[in-house]
Amino acid sequence: MLKRLSQCIREYRTDTLLSPLFVCLEVAMEVLIPYLMSKMIDNGIHTGDMHYILRLGGVLVVCALLSLLFGAFSGHFAANASAGFARNVRHDMYYNIQDFAFENIDRFSTAGLVTRLTTDVTNLQNAFQMVIRILVRAPVMLVSSLLMAFRVNSRLALTFLAAAPVLALGMAAIIHWAFPNFQKMFDCYDRLNSVVQENVTAMRVVKAYVREPREIQKFQHASGEIYRYSKAAECVVVFNAPLMQLCMYGCMMGLSWFGAQFIITGSMRTGELMTMFTYTMQILMSLMMISMIFVMLTMSRASAERIVEVLNEKSRLTNGAQPLTDVPDGSIRFDHVDFSYSSGAAHKCLDDICLDIRPGETIGIIGGTGSAKSTLVQLIPRLYDVSGGSVQVGGHDVRSYDIETLRSEVAMVLQKNTLFSGTIKENLRWGDASASDAELVRVCKLAQADDFIRTFPNGYDTQIDQGGANVSGGQRQRLCIARALLKKPKILILDDSTSAVDTKTDAMIRRAFREEIPDTTKLIIAQRISSVEQADRIIVLDDGRVAGFGTPAEMLANNHIYQEVYHSQLKGGAQDAES
Repeated sequence: MLKRLSQCIREYRTDTLLSPLFVCLEVAMEVLIPYLMSKMIDNGIHTGDMHYILRLGGVLVVCALLSLLFGAFSGHFAANASAGFARNVRHDMYYNIQDFAFENIDRFSTAGLVTRLTTDVTNLQNAFQMVIRILVRAPVMLVSSLLMAFRVNSRLALTFLAAAPVLALGMAAIIHWAFPNFQKMFDCYDRLNSVVQENVTAMRVVKAYVREPREIQKFQHASGEIYRYSKAAECVVVFNAPLMQLCMYGCMMGLSWFGAQFIITGSMRTGELMTMFTYTMQILMSLMMISMIFVMLTMSRASAERIVEVLNEKSRLTNGAQPLTDVPDGSIRFDHVDFSYSSGAAHKCLDDICLDIRPGETIGIIGGTGSAKSTLVQLIPRLYDVSGGSVQVGGHDVRSYDIETLRSEVAMVLQKNTLFSGTIKENLRWGDASASDAELVRVCKLAQADDFIRTFPNGYDTQIDQGGANVSGGQRQRLCIARALLKKPKILILDDSTSAVDTKTDAMIRRAFREEIPDTTKLIIAQRISSVEQADRIIVLDDGRVAGFGTPAEMLANNHIYQEVYHSQLKGGAQDAES
């Protein structure tokens, strides 16, 4: 884990090394000052040597100024290194997520990834800054103060050693009991973010069904879980301060008792005792800082593990040694394809699928809910890899293509139509970043989107809210279809993408496809028979198997599933017309 995280330091390696260096110099000045003060008291004040006092006082001022300067430099370099480290961690996580296949994405919730990119990275940034400053400062201060204390009075310095076992056992117990609760707390943050994200995204549905009380209850439960585990962890961590106070004041009492006796017997001077008190404070403050670091590292360890889990996650889909960089045509072949979302699953989502689709064909796909229609088409651009058999595009196995090349020739409009914040033009140019305004208008006319776009005051420069919240479902679908057409793909897949448009607009879109992009292979998943009855051929899926494949006339004559859907919708349409 540490090795993987250390790779994120990169260009901030110099800052990371300079910060501890200046910390050590700062500590050297702080340890030297008490020693010089003891000399001033014993050799200057007691003897009334003003010249010695002024000379040593000047040295003390210089040491104090140097300590301030070294501290400022160490803080500057530590802040720069920790902020840069956090930036690199976020960068590496985000870019790694972009390479995830759907199989990888299925392992992480959206809310969980957001938490890791924000809260967890912030915890790691704070821990990193403490490591390169406090974790260096505390041990160096501890060792230096101990050495100076033994130099002043070795017998009195033994008092510090009595506190060491108490602190060690106490900190071990605190870490042992606190870490599991911190780990559970961050998992609860994932659930809280998920609840908030879902509620905000589906606010209209929540209000339509008057489900605010239920959503509030869900939020309170998730927030309560965070409170419970946070409280449990903090109830353990709070023992850190009393433990340190116990050891600190115990050492002070021991020093006072034995120091007074040493002064009475003449084996120790007043300045030396005052110096011992200063070193006691430095030693115990160092121990307190070390304990705080352990608490912080205990909390950040859970964050670090969650971050490294994302960083180490590799896409299951990779290019071969010499991938193909050209897709000849839009032909598609499924050769005894099996597929399951998880390895070793007893039930196959797709079972022994054999299909041959010619370039430029329009293929309709129908089937009941859960019949694996979406799963079937997601294998074509290699969003998932088959479990058995092969999927071929343009006469070659999709696994032999460069992934980017393959996906650039396959345009998909998924069930969930997503638009991004920005103008309509910016959303459309996801299909082709260099497309001209004329090309945007052309594809929008094909998708029957141009008419409603021109009704907006700003036309194609109209701002779209996040997720396309300020346009209707049908408008969102047509914009997504236009965006897909702008890719000029060899294969176009519409996954129930016209469900929110009326039948007249649906028919106009299909007619435009036939006339304007005849060479593009079109796969249309639909629930309405009217959306696929003009297709060249129709695939009927039932529980992950091909229950029929042929022309609409053949399906109507021979396939009972297609017949049931056809007659039920035809009958429903006739009843609507009569009413």
